[in-house]
Amino acid sequence: MGHDAFRELPAVSRLLAHPRTERLLVRFNREYVVQGCRDILDELRRVITQGRAVDPAELQDEAILTRLESRLTTAGDARLQRVVNATGTVLHTNLGRALLPQAAVDAVLQAATQPVNLEYDLVQGQRGRREEIVEDLLMRLTGAEAATVVNNNAAAVLLALNTMAYGKDVIVSRGELIEIGGAFRIPEIMARSGVVLKEVGTTNRTHLSDYEEAITERTALLLKVHTSNYRIVGFVAEVVLADLVALGRTHGIPVMEDLGSGALVDLSRYGLPKEPLVGDSIAVGADIVTFSGDKVLGGPQAGLVAGRTDRVSAISRNPLHRALRCGKLTIAALEATLRLYLESASIADDIPALRALTRPLADIEDVARRALPALASALGPGFRVSVQDATSQTGSGALPTDEIPTKAIVIEHDFLGAHRIAGRFRQAHPPIIGRIRDDWFLLDARTIWDPLDLVPNWTDELEGPAPPRP
Repeated sequence: MGHDAFRELPAVSRLLAHPRTERLLVRFNREYVVQGCRDILDELRRVITQGRAVDPAELQDEAILTRLESRLTTAGDARLQRVVNATGTVLHTNLGRALLPQAAVDAVLQAATQPVNLEYDLVQGQRGRREEIVEDLLMRLTGAEAATVVNNNAAAVLLALNTMAYGKDVIVSRGELIEIGGAFRIPEIMARSGVVLKEVGTTNRTHLSDYEEAITERTALLLKVHTSNYRIVGFVAEVVLADLVALGRTHGIPVMEDLGSGALVDLSRYGLPKEPLVGDSIAVGADIVTFSGDKVLGGPQAGLVAGRTDRVSAISRNPLHRALRCGKLTIAALEATLRLYLESASIADDIPALRALTRPLADIEDVARRALPALASALGPGFRVSVQDATSQTGSGALPTDEIPTKAIVIEHDFLGAHRIAGRFRQAHPPIIGRIRDDWFLLDARTIWDPLDLVPNWTDELEGPAPPRP
């Protein structure tokens, strides 16, 4: 029977001559289709070799070509796809952090589809520097003497340390040796940058005298790191930046602050807790300040560096700067975002991240309640949906202990647990990502503007909610 099955398998050339395959060759290149045919035939041969029963219909040309069409179409789907962020975390690192403002989207589209003067000086008619496109904007928005940009904040920290203190000591408080998502650890970044870490103080208390006593002739930098993704409360003490700057000047040692998130506007204007302002750090005398472009700033992923001219110039001349530079799409999006901060009459409306964070609770509740009827209909019998009070968070390490009142749809089922329900929502098209709290599955409406985004679309009935238990 096995030998008969082998003889039933068509040759690749026969499959390629079939009219259905000819249609596939219009959409896909020939080598891709040929490999698809070979893969399916090899799979069938393995099944036959293993002695497993094979339906003769599976060996026919039509059945094989049906598998081929399905496989090529599915394989062609992009791995990076749109999802619905109903987690309540506005700047969700795993979901891409900040959404770009429309001005930045337009700038990216132009840079992606048209030649741009990325490194061309239109006045001099010669090569320029791509960072110049955003440097002046950063200086005006932060009050810094100079500025530059690299591809993310970890890179900015690495580059600044390598430039200012390679082979020498950098003093930092033990309470600021942070780790954030994605295994970014300050001690490891410092080691890779080629500096020598000198810890001072304790986890919960560090005093100015701790820094002063650690200073030697090998000390090249005093580093302060904003503990953006956690807070220590209780019996604590830390040295404020102004005091660290004064100490540095007394001993002729520069001071660097890594703000992590870093805001360009005072969030307390909008009823949110205050996030450290880059301009404040510059004003009290930090030599270098590093911060992210895609957190509360609301732009693309980028590491922004602002500070004194001599320090920034040295950072820009470091050969690592070339290795860590931004591409044209990032530069385009960042320039457009920074221009909004400089020119917009309503920045909280124009920056999507700020718009979501400052959204009125009544607006959030309205979206949630308008989603209920269609959501209940899509889920079917056995499910209960209701709108309840909940809390959102900023995310990406910004304002880690501060929760923002919100409204969320709670989805319950008689026997399906929250994790099963969450899994089924992730199978929707597009996937809907919520969160689980107290064994309830929640869809937070803070970042949802269209109620229908909360209604799952299952193209295959098998992907949808399980029928109630008999």
